[in-house]
Amino acid sequence: MSTPDSGDDLLIHVDNVTAGYVPGVNILNSCSLELRRGELIGIIGPNGAGKSTLLKALFGLLDIRDGQVTYKGDDISDRPAHELVERGIGYVPQRDNVFPSLTVHENLEMGCFLRPKAFAERLDVVSELFPRLAERLPQRAGSLSGGERQMLAMGRALMMDPEVILLDEPSAGLSPVLQDQVFIRTREINKAGVSVVMVEQNARRCLQICHRGYVLDQGTNAYSDTGRNLLHDPKVIELYLGTLARST
Repeated sequence: MSTPDSGDDLLIHVDNVTAGYVPGVNILNSCSLELRRGELIGIIGPNGAGKSTLLKALFGLLDIRDGQVTYKGDDISDRPAHELVERGIGYVPQRDNVFPSLTVHENLEMGCFLRPKAFAERLDVVSELFPRLAERLPQRAGSLSGGERQMLAMGRALMMDPEVILLDEPSAGLSPVLQDQVFIRTREINKAGVSVVMVEQNARRCLQICHRGYVLDQGTNAYSDTGRNLLHDPKVIELYLGTLARST
């Protein structure tokens, strides 16, 4: 995949961020990341490397102890999550990412609660991207398959027409066939103009579709390059892909 022209299109800049959950214990240690307009970037690394923690820090769900996160040049390091959603950043957590007692339609309404007048228009867009959701609008989300719930979570995040979407392990727990569907839809979301930051345990598949990748280890950047170069880097293959990648 060719990388979008960088120019002045820097959307998100994570600059030497340090963060953690317990006082005195850092999960992220001077971690950095850049996302430019039109990019799909992947974050891979071993379990406990800080991948999901990085997304939470970026999305205002975790206090940043040092460093800075900017969005379009504005400091958002201490901004609450709902404000970031309103400003154009969507987030899909790995777990508990749908309201199981609500219908598909109601879940999508919740995704658009800050702009209710745009609901019909956004529903058309999301239904075109995820036609199976359109077929299941009256169905309770808790009765959906794992793959359908993941599609609903992604669709709900798209209801606010975000410029950026953050995906935390979108293929986790899914069969290989459903994993492929998630990666295909992620590419389609990106091609539709949404910049994507994707944390993934399926490292090989992630690097196959992303423009650039970051390898995290012990909360800091170990490697960063194009997805293609990381996929064929002997050090990355030896240290990470051998244990992280699943056959595709």
